[in-house]
Amino acid sequence: MALRHLSLPELARRYLAKDPLSLDAEERKVLESFKERRPISQDSVEIEEAQASFGDRLADQVAAIGGSWGFIISFGVILFGWMLLNSDILSHWNLAFDPYPYIFLNLMLSMLAAIQAPVIMMSQNRQGDRDRVAASHDYEVNLRAEIEIMRLHEKMDALLERLDRDDAQISR
Repeated sequence: MALRHLSLPELARRYLAKDPLSLDAEERKVLESFKERRPISQDSVEIEEAQASFGDRLADQVAAIGGSWGFIISFGVILFGWMLLNSDILSHWNLAFDPYPYIFLNLMLSMLAAIQAPVIMMSQNRQGDRDRVAASHDYEVNLRAEIEIMRLHEKMDALLERLDRDDAQISR
């Protein structure tokens, strides 16, 4: 049977056993692509990246850098250098601009943490959005595959019925 002749409500009842009015957007999209015989798969990363703003991409970069071992090690070296410079080297000439207890260093670290934490949270929120897009897309692809399998079963059943009829006519 040609699918193009079936309406969306008929497809919904036949393959999803649902009232067409109760279809969600994903199910409607799957049935439309099924009826029109066009593929539904897409790369969910490309979909999400197309929707990302400059701030979103910047948050991802900051989180990627701030959460790396390279950043942690280099930041530790800088902190150790700062303390060594202000405690030992510059203090010999009374030029230490931030002597122990490193009040200016604490201020800088607090400011960095105040800025970095919300940016990392933005990146985590984006990851959650990415996961939701991927899950929705996976559902659509799985539903489409299930409908295609049901359609193939119908074709096989029709073919087997026709073969049985042909065998019955030959045996008479």
